[in-house]
Amino acid sequence: MAFEDVQPKTPPARAIAADALDVGLRRHMLAIFNFMFAGLALSGAVGFFLIQSGASALFFSSGQMTPLGWGAVFAPLGLLMFASWKSQSLSLSATHATYWGLATLQGISLALLFQSFTGQSIAQIFFITAAAFGALSLYGYTTKRALSGIGVFLMIGLAGVVIASLVNIFIQSSLLQFVAAAIGVLVFAGLTAFDTQRLKDEYIAGLNGDVAMKAAIWGALSLYLNFINLFQMLLTLFGQREE
Repeated sequence: MAFEDVQPKTPPARAIAADALDVGLRRHMLAIFNFMFAGLALSGAVGFFLIQSGASALFFSSGQMTPLGWGAVFAPLGLLMFASWKSQSLSLSATHATYWGLATLQGISLALLFQSFTGQSIAQIFFITAAAFGALSLYGYTTKRALSGIGVFLMIGLAGVVIASLVNIFIQSSLLQFVAAAIGVLVFAGLTAFDTQRLKDEYIAGLNGDVAMKAAIWGALSLYLNFINLFQMLLTLFGQREE
């Protein structure tokens, strides 16, 4: 009669390493999404506070932007340029400060949206954005197809949307606004999947310690901007404005 060995077998070292990598990856991506959601909550809270307290009048008065309002609109762009230039040399605490500062400034721009569109419209578009973002991010995380090939086209599209949006601040063309928003939806939808896969691949390539934490914050910033811009573009296209 044959007897089977009932002693537990030691798993191969390769399997242990793969399991550790998988656990670490999940923790890293969870940290990224936690930062992103916290940033969105902060921006929304700032926008809501400005509307409810009446402090939004400092930035927007009688349907017009005040000088302080223009400064608040362009400040996030300047902070982003600074962050992209100094991202490698910033300390972990400075990286935190940059992210939370940008989320706070973005809340001022959200206050303008809260004034311009109905509450029901904002809520509906937010949930649509959240559902679309979740599906696109899940696709980017799980797909075996490399999305790096579309990165160049997305960057070109992003540059076009930014330039068109800046130009339209001064010419106020409804047609240009519609075209920029329509293209923007496609660009930020693509960037959501692209950035999720990129962040996953960056961790697999080797991240640890403070480097991994800083990467999580910068990754959260990428996804935060994708979400905010996708929300704004969809609101521009389908939102119902206040009468």
